[in-house]
Amino acid sequence: MKIIITILLLIGVIYIVSSKLNNRTAVTLPDNPYLVDVRTESEYASGSVPGAINVPLSSIGDSLHLFDDKEDIVLFCRSGNRSGKAKAILESKGILNITNGGSWQNVRDLLKK
Repeated sequence: MKIIITILLLIGVIYIVSSKLNNRTAVTLPDNPYLVDVRTESEYASGSVPGAINVPLSSIGDSLHLFDDKEDIVLFCRSGNRSGKAKAILESKGILNITNGGSWQNVRDLLKK
């Protein structure tokens, strides 16, 4: 019985990891996106996507002016969690042209294609 439970747990973990990887690569980026890294300043300083600005999630609500007249906004962070939260905040303020790019590495890799 323990072996069956262990196997089922492993199958579940493999499914979850596979789903996350597939979702990450399913994102397509618009041409000439406005790139916004929503990680902390220290995370941003340690490496980001070339051309991206840093607007930490904690200050996104106070930085709405940075999104005025911007088309094709792409948000990203370490995993896609904070950028998802930032997207929800911006959408609640009427800014709707946003893509959650997921992780900064994913966005970097997609821009290289």
